[in-house]
Amino acid sequence: MTSVAFAIYLLIVGLISWWAFRLTSGSEDYFLGGRTLSPGTAALSAGASDMSGWLLLGLPGYAFASGLESLWLSGGLCLGLACCWLSMARRLRLYSELLGNALTIPSYLQRRFNDSSASLRLITAFFILLFFLFYVSSGFVAGGKLFATVFALDYRIGISLSFIFVVLYTLIGGFLAVSWTDVLQGLLMLLALLVAPIMVMANSGGALASWQQIAQLNPHLLNPFTNASGEALGLLSILSLCAWGLGYFGQPHILARFMAIKHPSEVGKASGIAIVWSVIVNICAISVGLLAVVLLSSEGITLADKEQVFMVLANTVFHPVIASILMAAILAAIMSTADSQLLVCSSAIAEDLLGFWNKKLASTRPLCLGRFGVLSIGALAWFIARDPESQVLDIVSYAWAGLGAAFGPVILFSLYLQNMSRLSAFIGIASGGISVIIWQQLSGGLFDVYELLPGALISSAAILITNKLVKLDDALVVKQFDTFNNLLKKT
Repeated sequence: MTSVAFAIYLLIVGLISWWAFRLTSGSEDYFLGGRTLSPGTAALSAGASDMSGWLLLGLPGYAFASGLESLWLSGGLCLGLACCWLSMARRLRLYSELLGNALTIPSYLQRRFNDSSASLRLITAFFILLFFLFYVSSGFVAGGKLFATVFALDYRIGISLSFIFVVLYTLIGGFLAVSWTDVLQGLLMLLALLVAPIMVMANSGGALASWQQIAQLNPHLLNPFTNASGEALGLLSILSLCAWGLGYFGQPHILARFMAIKHPSEVGKASGIAIVWSVIVNICAISVGLLAVVLLSSEGITLADKEQVFMVLANTVFHPVIASILMAAILAAIMSTADSQLLVCSSAIAEDLLGFWNKKLASTRPLCLGRFGVLSIGALAWFIARDPESQVLDIVSYAWAGLGAAFGPVILFSLYLQNMSRLSAFIGIASGGISVIIWQQLSGGLFDVYELLPGALISSAAILITNKLVKLDDALVVKQFDTFNNLLKKT
């Protein structure tokens, strides 16, 4: 039954990809869908590509093991997402089109700061490829666990199947295929996370009875200020969890949805849809993890890997038909993020790296270069994902921190500070990305703080200090920012 559900789902994805392929005629279509996304498509696509297999594997597993401590992480994410949409989406949509129709974050930054040396474009592409390699590999890890749990396949066969499915339809359809399938995947993820906790609560005697049973098994799970062992969470621990929300400001695969919305006036509607979707799925994912504590305890089931909790719960509670649909939702979550990340990597290779070294090739064969990027990055990510002991949450947290610290402060300030210079942007990107890499290698005391927080602070400080020391001396940059401000007032 699960095989049938997977086959139907993949057939639908294949048809969408084929249709998108017919509508893709150039690099703007392949990388940004011709800037034609409706508010609903942009919002659900951003949400689905944001949450990934982490939403159905990592977060329920974290809530299962740590209880309401997970609220700090989810709360930080929801707040960060809301702030990102409200402060950046409309501005980035306008500015990226104004700057010669910039299709990627690296090209946006190069044109925003009139960087004739292309140093900004190159360092941005470098950090995108570095951290997205790990991010894409987390999707393959989640896929390996899914196929290993559901079909009892070898883990490496599972990651290979994930690689084939994701790379194939991203190669064919590009941004439109990714965005349209993300809508389907976002709705499927929402349905799965709504149905699962409701059914478990019904089997456990209702919400109140479930809460009481969790309290009997381990009351510390219901206290957001302690861990599962009853130890109080320190201020640094809470700040680390809340700091996840800062990552949204620097995620190229999410920011691409801002740039692809059909009209800037539709950003408000898209923001509302995205925020509501995020709040609902985060609450439901935590509920799944908590309710699984009761269910698996009553069934005498012990998990070897906490990130299998959603899959085990679905197979235990639901009819095989429903369980199969829920398994397909996990596959959807995995594919919806990995495809978006592969597309960003391919644009970094085709538009920013190879395009810089060979402009003639980039202008005549942009789609071929983009598809080469998808295939090569996918293959490298598969190689990283080969370790069966890998944890989705751990890999995602590192990649999320790296991207958030390297790009978040730079892109945010670029939309608000007229006097920001190319040197400020370069130092901000370099200091943010490098600080995450170094901080992640250290431990103990202050170094136990999630690396995104110090990385974002260091990058922000570097930008502001450089702005004070180095005055902007570029009339074109000033003129473009003034034009941008005038456009903001009119739309």
